[in-house]
Amino acid sequence: MTDLEIAKSIKLKNINIVAKNIGLNKEDYELYGNYKAKINNDLYKTKDNKNGKLILVTAISPTPLGEGKTTMSIAIADGLRKIGKNAVLALREPSLGPVFGIKGGATGGGYVQVAPMEDINLHFNGDIHAITAANNLLSSMIDNHLYFGNKLGIKEVVWKRCLDLNDRELRKVEVGLSGEKRIVPRLDSFDITVASETMAILCLSKDLFDVKRRLGNIIIGYNNEDEPIYARDLKADGAMAVLLKDALKPNLVQTLEHTPAIIHGGPFANIAHGCNSIIATKTALKLGEYIITEAGFGADLGSEKFLNIKCREAGLVPDAVCLVATIKALKYHGGVSKEELDKENISALDKGLNNLFHHINTLKNEFGLNVLVAINKYDIDTLEEIKYLENKLSEKNIPLSLVEGYKKGGDGAIDIAKKLVDLVEIPNNFKYIYELSDSIQDKIMKVSKKVYGARDVVYSEEAKKSLEKIKKLKLDKLPICIAKTQYSLSDDPKNLECNDAYDIHIRNLEIKNGAGFIVVLAGNIMTMPGLPEVPAAEKITIDENGEIIGIF
Repeated sequence: MTDLEIAKSIKLKNINIVAKNIGLNKEDYELYGNYKAKINNDLYKTKDNKNGKLILVTAISPTPLGEGKTTMSIAIADGLRKIGKNAVLALREPSLGPVFGIKGGATGGGYVQVAPMEDINLHFNGDIHAITAANNLLSSMIDNHLYFGNKLGIKEVVWKRCLDLNDRELRKVEVGLSGEKRIVPRLDSFDITVASETMAILCLSKDLFDVKRRLGNIIIGYNNEDEPIYARDLKADGAMAVLLKDALKPNLVQTLEHTPAIIHGGPFANIAHGCNSIIATKTALKLGEYIITEAGFGADLGSEKFLNIKCREAGLVPDAVCLVATIKALKYHGGVSKEELDKENISALDKGLNNLFHHINTLKNEFGLNVLVAINKYDIDTLEEIKYLENKLSEKNIPLSLVEGYKKGGDGAIDIAKKLVDLVEIPNNFKYIYELSDSIQDKIMKVSKKVYGARDVVYSEEAKKSLEKIKKLKLDKLPICIAKTQYSLSDDPKNLECNDAYDIHIRNLEIKNGAGFIVVLAGNIMTMPGLPEVPAAEKITIDENGEIIGIF
């Protein structure tokens, strides 16, 4: 059966039952139908429960095959429930860009899914639409201000519009072409919504007041003296906050085995900070004994930002990290073509282990965290390959678990659940990669060397000018969010093995004053993705009975 057919074959519990099982009262949430609800965004402040144990799920550098990080997160939560633990998931929301693009949905797979699958993948309670609307309201107010005389003296507009779809044509556009008397044409561009500053603000805010404050702090442009102009100068922050009022409330759903899942916020990790909302994570910590959360793409991207940005902002530290891989993906990193991956190849597996060991070293030695490697097991994985991997990890004293959640649900994740219960009790020695007091250049260098394994950092002339502006505005003590290809530790997506010394090339830097970080654009990364030659949208349709077909 397909993932969608499996999801439809299992009867979900009414969301009231799911809510009751984690101690929620009727006044703590509001219903969005029978299987979805929104939890009050201030609940985590009023619950005096002791925080649960926080488990971060990350992965090796991703491959076109998919390593199943979300699938693993769901399997772990279901496995923990199987052994009698109160587990709660805290995940990101899917973006319509990948759903209709190359990746498909983001609700797990096989017998470890969050549900209702179609609703979560499509428009989920309207959160991302609200973010898009708030973002573009600010754009319309900027252009309206320019039309009616530009009293603030805006010389340069840096605020971008956004849309939650992959559309490469929107990377650079010209607006104001109507020919009306007072409209001046100018160049503009779109980000995908999940890479927008508005999304980051929602995910890093602590409450509605904090949302409004951060929205007001957005730098929309500069005047003739190169002084920043803020969203609050346009009086846009209040209306934007109104649009985000309901989107700020975390969403409650369930897995196919009825494990509670709080899904909220959806920034990409290659071009944004890659973590679900602080509110959702802190809410889950008050409701569960073990909280499983996931950071996007590999440990060099989502996890680095989770630890250096989100944990710093929220005052959190994960109790353990689960690093996901597949034997197929390791062989791919070892130079095997996609057509040859089904064949046993110990030599390629050995080469691919370099990527795995690099991420282990980053998490264990640079961040000081306890790490467990989780292998999403395929039927084609040979006993020899598994034994070779076990021996190599044993030499480094790294625990390993083979997980079969895709085929067996929570029953296929009992081993990893037990191992994580033990691992979270071992104290870690967590430390940040950089300090906020470091210069922006030092922060970039530390992440590039310690996390990416780079030799050096090279700046374009445009990037050097941006660094000067950041220093002049006294914003150089903000954390950094590096936008980089997910496929390689380097900034070259084709450099999979990273055997030779390489530099990180910084194209430009963007100030996200409302979100509270500096985006650093490395290599040729784009903040508005494009569709593949054959997008997933071609296979998605609805039949005469109203049933959705083709989401995977």
